[in-house]
Amino acid sequence: LLRYLKKIFYNSVAELRTYSNMYQDVQTGVRQDIVYGQKHRKGHSLMPSLEYNKRNLFAKGLDVVLTVNYNKNLTTNVDTASYKYNWYGERKPLNSPGEQSYQHSRADNNNWNGTFTANYRLGRVHTLTFNHVLNAFSRSNTSLLAKEEQSDAIAKETRKNISGLSYRLMPSEDWNLSVFGKYYNQFVAGPVATDANQNDYVRTTHNVHSVGYGAAGTYFILPGLQAKLSYEKAYRLPTIEEMFGNEDLEMGDIGIRPENSDNINLNLSYNKTFGKHSVYVEGGFVYRNTKDYIQRNITDLSGGKSAATYVNYGKVLTKGYNISARYGFGRWLSVGGNFTQMNVCDNMKTSISGSAENIAYKERMPNLPYIFADSDVTFYWRDLWKKGNALTVSYDNQYLHSFTYYSSKIGSNKGDYVVPSQFSHNLSLSYSLRSGRYNLSFECRNFTDEQLYDNFSLQKAGRAFYGKVRVYFGN
Repeated sequence: LLRYLKKIFYNSVAELRTYSNMYQDVQTGVRQDIVYGQKHRKGHSLMPSLEYNKRNLFAKGLDVVLTVNYNKNLTTNVDTASYKYNWYGERKPLNSPGEQSYQHSRADNNNWNGTFTANYRLGRVHTLTFNHVLNAFSRSNTSLLAKEEQSDAIAKETRKNISGLSYRLMPSEDWNLSVFGKYYNQFVAGPVATDANQNDYVRTTHNVHSVGYGAAGTYFILPGLQAKLSYEKAYRLPTIEEMFGNEDLEMGDIGIRPENSDNINLNLSYNKTFGKHSVYVEGGFVYRNTKDYIQRNITDLSGGKSAATYVNYGKVLTKGYNISARYGFGRWLSVGGNFTQMNVCDNMKTSISGSAENIAYKERMPNLPYIFADSDVTFYWRDLWKKGNALTVSYDNQYLHSFTYYSSKIGSNKGDYVVPSQFSHNLSLSYSLRSGRYNLSFECRNFTDEQLYDNFSLQKAGRAFYGKVRVYFGN
């Protein structure tokens, strides 16, 4: 038995441990006009992981992959300053401490993730695939303001289980067809206030069960010309931040419901090589009808402060397309680009409460860009100065068309609500020696120092430089 088990597991297990440490100055709130001077957060995490994979396990054609990782993370938020700051670094005293909310607290996060995938090939034509994803998360909060630590009595917990089973038919290289089903389960537990003043909390739990399904197929119309079509009844379970927030600027809602949508994707691609020249062109259409859309909003708090919240909006309709192309010349050059237009529109005829007409009906949803594009060009010099060495130089850019961070029905009438168009440029250079054993890389992001913003018009950092050295040990 031991010899048999050794044969099964030998050379099939990989183990990895990752440790990270973090310190971050929190300079702004959820809006650009909210400025902090001493607010910060710090923390560290340890993440061991394990992977097992084996081909032809127990039977020919049965391949399995199992990955497991555990992330122990401690994050401390510090907001104890007694001053209010502006962008010039000037300050004035506050009546009470705390630039956003007076706190010195630690969040102890425990996160388990596991994935199991089994593929079973039945001859040359048929393949069965089973996949299961498990995520278990818990968070306990401790206040460090007093001399003795004070821990919250009720922890925040969630468990997600997603199981999928698919069948793939591939009778020839010209076409194939897949059908699949998914089962979603989520358990959520956490504190809920019993009164408007939030003086008392009780532990509340709920379970969500959903079934999704779909089908996808591909067909080569001509050599190199491929068509793809898929449909899925899909569910998106809420994230940890959407349910529990981040104990600082993000306020979660443990009662938030999963998104569910009907998705249709149609895609055409063409791939051809002419001697040293290669060409790839692709275009796709997306249709998505979403219910219980999870929307991030900004909420005003007392004292002129703000925080982010999450709500189920109702109905949202997405229609869009993307076009991409790439050209290559031998092993020397690669150049390509992508253009996408994605209209995510309000599909509620009445307000969420149902008591009034929705003036934003058919308008674009706020805080979502709808036109964006990118392009890149990369040059390769192989065996430079010595055989096995390679120099790579790349340039890329990103374009984002202007959009509104309130409803476009409102934002189109007032420039204050518009996130401006953005066009940024990046350069990178890397040099590898001895066939990749030693690697040096240097990158300059946003080298023209453009003003860039996120979806809520919060300005991003400007020009930035990065360097990395990587050494590979082993054969």
